[in-house]
Amino acid sequence: MNTPSKSTLYTRTGDTGTTALVDGSRTPKDSARLEAYGTIDELNSHIGLLMALDPQSPEASVLLSVQHRLFDIGGYLACPPADVPLLPPGVTAADITLIEQAIDRVDSQLPRHNRFILPGGCQAAAQAHVARTVARRAERRIITLAATEPVDPAVLRYINRLSDYLFALARFNNVRQETDEIFWEKNC
Repeated sequence: MNTPSKSTLYTRTGDTGTTALVDGSRTPKDSARLEAYGTIDELNSHIGLLMALDPQSPEASVLLSVQHRLFDIGGYLACPPADVPLLPPGVTAADITLIEQAIDRVDSQLPRHNRFILPGGCQAAAQAHVARTVARRAERRIITLAATEPVDPAVLRYINRLSDYLFALARFNNVRQETDEIFWEKNC
Protein backbone atom coordinates (compact mmCIF):
# COMPACT_ATOMS: atom_id res chain seq x y z
CA MET A 1 0.00 0.00 0.00
CA ASN A 2 1.34 3.41 -0.96
CA THR A 3 1.79 6.07 1.68
CA PRO A 4 -0.04 9.22 0.64
CA SER A 5 2.07 12.32 0.09
CA LYS A 6 1.77 15.22 2.52
CA SER A 7 -1.30 17.33 1.86
CA THR A 8 -0.82 20.96 0.98
CA LEU A 9 -3.69 21.83 3.33
CA TYR A 10 -1.31 22.14 6.25
CA THR A 11 2.06 23.84 6.24
CA ARG A 12 2.96 23.82 9.96
CA THR A 13 4.13 27.43 9.57
CA GLY A 14 1.26 28.74 11.70
CA ASP A 15 1.91 26.46 14.64
CA THR A 16 3.62 29.28 16.56
CA GLY A 17 0.64 31.67 16.37
CA THR A 18 1.45 33.60 13.21
CA THR A 19 0.11 33.43 9.68
CA ALA A 20 1.21 34.73 6.30
CA LEU A 21 -0.30 37.75 4.64
CA VAL A 22 -0.65 37.96 0.86
CA ASP A 23 2.94 39.19 0.41
CA GLY A 24 4.33 36.34 2.54
CA SER A 25 5.07 38.48 5.60
CA ARG A 26 3.98 36.99 8.94
CA THR A 27 1.55 38.51 11.42
CA PRO A 28 0.10 37.32 14.72
CA LYS A 29 -3.12 35.34 14.34
CA ASP A 30 -4.85 37.69 16.79
CA SER A 31 -3.85 40.92 15.01
CA ALA A 32 -6.50 43.47 14.06
CA ARG A 33 -5.93 42.67 10.39
CA LEU A 34 -6.51 38.95 10.91
CA GLU A 35 -9.55 39.61 13.09
CA ALA A 36 -11.01 41.74 10.30
CA TYR A 37 -10.51 39.37 7.41
CA GLY A 38 -11.20 36.31 9.53
CA THR A 39 -14.59 37.74 10.47
CA ILE A 40 -15.28 38.47 6.80
CA ASP A 41 -14.52 34.80 6.09
CA GLU A 42 -16.88 33.75 8.89
CA LEU A 43 -19.59 36.03 7.47
CA ASN A 44 -19.12 34.49 4.03
CA SER A 45 -19.58 31.02 5.53
CA HIS A 46 -22.80 32.08 7.26
CA ILE A 47 -24.12 33.45 3.98
CA GLY A 48 -23.24 30.13 2.34
CA LEU A 49 -25.33 28.35 4.96
CA LEU A 50 -28.18 30.81 4.40
CA MET A 51 -28.09 30.02 0.68
CA ALA A 52 -28.07 26.27 1.39
CA LEU A 53 -31.14 26.65 3.61
CA ASP A 54 -33.07 28.46 0.88
CA PRO A 55 -31.58 27.60 -2.53
CA GLN A 56 -34.70 28.81 -4.38
CA SER A 57 -34.62 32.25 -2.77
CA PRO A 58 -35.38 35.10 -5.16
CA GLU A 59 -32.36 36.77 -3.54
CA ALA A 60 -29.93 33.94 -4.39
CA SER A 61 -28.13 35.94 -7.10
CA VAL A 62 -27.61 38.88 -4.73
CA LEU A 63 -26.27 36.55 -2.04
CA LEU A 64 -23.89 34.91 -4.51
CA SER A 65 -22.64 38.35 -5.56
CA VAL A 66 -22.16 39.19 -1.88
CA GLN A 67 -20.08 36.04 -1.37
CA HIS A 68 -17.79 37.04 -4.24
CA ARG A 69 -17.40 40.59 -2.90
CA LEU A 70 -16.69 39.30 0.61
CA PHE A 71 -13.95 37.08 -0.78
CA ASP A 72 -12.52 40.14 -2.58
CA ILE A 73 -12.71 42.18 0.63
CA GLY A 74 -11.02 39.40 2.58
CA GLY A 75 -8.17 39.36 0.07
CA TYR A 76 -7.86 43.13 0.28
CA LEU A 77 -7.76 43.02 4.08
CA ALA A 78 -5.15 40.23 3.98
CA CYS A 79 -2.66 42.56 2.33
CA PRO A 80 -0.03 44.26 4.48
CA PRO A 81 -0.48 48.01 5.02
CA ALA A 82 2.27 48.93 2.56
CA ASP A 83 0.41 47.13 -0.26
CA VAL A 84 -3.12 48.30 0.58
CA PRO A 85 -2.97 51.63 -1.32
CA LEU A 86 -1.89 49.73 -4.43
CA LEU A 87 -4.80 47.30 -4.39
CA PRO A 88 -8.48 47.89 -5.09
CA PRO A 89 -10.68 47.27 -2.03
CA GLY A 90 -12.66 44.57 -3.81
CA VAL A 91 -15.86 46.57 -3.70
CA THR A 92 -17.08 49.42 -5.88
CA ALA A 93 -19.79 52.05 -5.74
CA ALA A 94 -21.81 49.78 -8.07
CA ASP A 95 -21.58 46.94 -5.52
CA ILE A 96 -22.89 49.24 -2.80
CA THR A 97 -25.70 50.38 -5.09
CA LEU A 98 -26.62 46.74 -5.79
CA ILE A 99 -27.05 46.14 -2.05
CA GLU A 100 -29.05 49.35 -1.60
CA GLN A 101 -31.35 48.36 -4.46
CA ALA A 102 -31.79 44.91 -2.94
CA ILE A 103 -32.71 46.51 0.40
CA ASP A 104 -35.26 48.75 -1.33
CA ARG A 105 -36.75 45.84 -3.29
CA VAL A 106 -37.04 43.51 -0.29
CA ASP A 107 -38.17 46.18 2.16
CA SER A 108 -40.94 47.34 -0.19
CA GLN A 109 -42.54 43.88 0.18
CA LEU A 110 -42.55 43.85 3.99
CA PRO A 111 -45.35 44.81 6.35
CA ARG A 112 -44.69 48.03 8.23
CA HIS A 113 -44.41 48.04 12.01
CA ASN A 114 -42.85 50.09 14.78
CA ARG A 115 -41.64 47.31 17.08
CA PHE A 116 -38.31 45.64 17.68
CA ILE A 117 -37.97 42.19 16.11
CA LEU A 118 -36.22 39.33 17.84
CA PRO A 119 -34.00 37.08 15.70
CA GLY A 120 -35.79 33.91 14.66
CA GLY A 121 -38.74 32.62 12.72
CA CYS A 122 -38.07 30.20 9.90
CA GLN A 123 -34.59 28.71 9.49
CA ALA A 124 -33.61 31.02 6.63
CA ALA A 125 -34.71 34.08 8.63
CA ALA A 126 -32.83 32.93 11.72
CA GLN A 127 -29.70 32.31 9.64
CA ALA A 128 -30.00 35.73 7.99
CA HIS A 129 -30.06 37.23 11.50
CA VAL A 130 -26.92 35.28 12.44
CA ALA A 131 -25.22 36.56 9.28
CA ARG A 132 -26.40 40.10 10.12
CA THR A 133 -24.80 39.99 13.56
CA VAL A 134 -21.55 38.62 12.12
CA ALA A 135 -21.62 41.45 9.55
CA ARG A 136 -21.91 43.93 12.42
CA ARG A 137 -18.94 42.29 14.15
CA ALA A 138 -16.96 42.38 10.90
CA GLU A 139 -17.72 46.09 10.67
CA ARG A 140 -16.41 46.61 14.22
CA ARG A 141 -13.25 44.63 13.45
CA ILE A 142 -12.63 46.66 10.28
CA ILE A 143 -13.12 49.90 12.24
CA THR A 144 -10.53 48.70 14.75
CA LEU A 145 -8.10 47.99 11.92
CA ALA A 146 -8.86 51.35 10.26
CA ALA A 147 -7.87 53.15 13.47
CA THR A 148 -4.25 52.15 12.91
CA GLU A 149 -3.93 51.21 9.23
CA PRO A 150 -5.47 52.44 5.97
CA VAL A 151 -8.79 50.86 4.96
CA ASP A 152 -10.77 52.04 1.97
CA PRO A 153 -14.05 53.63 3.22
CA ALA A 154 -15.99 51.69 0.55
CA VAL A 155 -15.31 48.49 2.51
CA LEU A 156 -17.04 49.88 5.60
CA ARG A 157 -19.95 51.25 3.57
CA TYR A 158 -20.47 47.87 1.91
CA ILE A 159 -20.42 45.90 5.16
CA ASN A 160 -22.74 48.44 6.82
CA ARG A 161 -25.25 48.15 3.96
CA LEU A 162 -24.88 44.38 3.94
CA SER A 163 -25.98 44.10 7.57
CA ASP A 164 -29.06 46.21 6.76
CA TYR A 165 -29.80 43.98 3.79
CA LEU A 166 -29.51 40.85 5.92
CA PHE A 167 -32.00 42.30 8.43
CA ALA A 168 -34.48 43.02 5.63
CA LEU A 169 -33.81 39.58 4.14
CA ALA A 170 -34.54 37.89 7.47
CA ARG A 171 -37.92 39.60 7.58
CA PHE A 172 -38.51 38.79 3.90
CA ASN A 173 -37.73 35.11 4.52
CA ASN A 174 -40.32 34.97 7.30
CA VAL A 175 -42.93 36.57 5.05
CA ARG A 176 -42.11 34.12 2.22
CA GLN A 177 -42.35 31.16 4.59
CA GLU A 178 -45.53 32.54 6.17
CA THR A 179 -43.82 32.53 9.56
CA ASP A 180 -44.73 35.09 12.17
CA GLU A 181 -42.04 37.49 13.23
CA ILE A 182 -41.23 37.55 16.91
CA PHE A 183 -41.70 40.99 18.44
CA TRP A 184 -39.88 42.04 21.57
CA GLU A 185 -42.09 42.30 24.63
CA LYS A 186 -40.55 44.64 27.18
CA ASN A 187 -40.46 43.19 30.70
CA CYS A 188 -41.49 46.31 32.58
